[in-house]
Amino acid sequence: MSPTGIAVAVLQVILTIAVAPLLVGMMRVIRARLEGRVGAPIRQPWRDLRKLLRKQRMVSQNTGVVFSIAPLVLLASAALVAGIVPFLSTTSALDQVGDLFAIVYLLLLGTVFLSLAGLDAGTAFGGMGSSREMTIAAIAEPTLLVAIFALSVSTGSSNLGAIVADTLANPSKAASPASMLAFSALAVVTIAETGRIPVDNPSTHLELTMIHEAMILEYSGPDLALVELAAHLRLVVFLGLLANLFFPWGIATTAQPLHLLAAAGAVTVKLIVLAAVIAAAEVFIAKVRLFRVPELLAASFVLAFLAVTVSFFLV
Repeated sequence: MSPTGIAVAVLQVILTIAVAPLLVGMMRVIRARLEGRVGAPIRQPWRDLRKLLRKQRMVSQNTGVVFSIAPLVLLASAALVAGIVPFLSTTSALDQVGDLFAIVYLLLLGTVFLSLAGLDAGTAFGGMGSSREMTIAAIAEPTLLVAIFALSVSTGSSNLGAIVADTLANPSKAASPASMLAFSALAVVTIAETGRIPVDNPSTHLELTMIHEAMILEYSGPDLALVELAAHLRLVVFLGLLANLFFPWGIATTAQPLHLLAAAGAVTVKLIVLAAVIAAAEVFIAKVRLFRVPELLAASFVLAFLAVTVSFFLV
């Protein structure tokens, strides 16, 4: 680990935590305006987090240690991934272990702990939400792995910084069939992993359709704030992967302050564009039935597998 890489990773985590709630607030504003409503201000998610942090922590007597540590594990894993993913620079603090496989399993770690927390509460809704979440994760996580692996074939490395640097050196790869197939697969995974329409509705509390909300019904106060902040971070992480793996222009290749500042502006613009597209699409797309979700994710896995196949033929 170099001091420069550690500094870049810490800066990425701080910026991601600061930007994530605002990005979610912007998506809510876009949806509200397209639906003819005024909606809450962009900074409303930060207000909600501050309000939850001030409330008393309530824990059921039926819960165990998994329920208590799940929010911390979920937030820590999301923050660690935010430090590893090349948001600002291709200089990684964890060049040896911060690769594709580490990121996938860190994201899966948070998902597993949150699902176990839903079961640990002993409620019907928690168990239902955990079951649905693991059904989605069983297909979405392999799709994420295979989709990014398709990009690593031509690079010869599973390190995300190396993949981004290779795309910067060879811009034509961004328009290759393998990249377009992988982008389509990763886009579907992003929708599923972040609980957006048409897979899940983040604003619903209807027990027959909710997935993420069902697992966190027993959380309150600071624990709920950690879970919500982790969900915001995961959204930024997945959008950041889409933005920089397939559209890496603007990312810094050094750790110079001016280059990092320009990279921060570039990635912010890309995140805003992707988030705006998702928010606008949610207004015009209906949520699919729950038993159709595995079919949608299976289609994304096929796209990712085709991306790997095509990448081998084109090498």
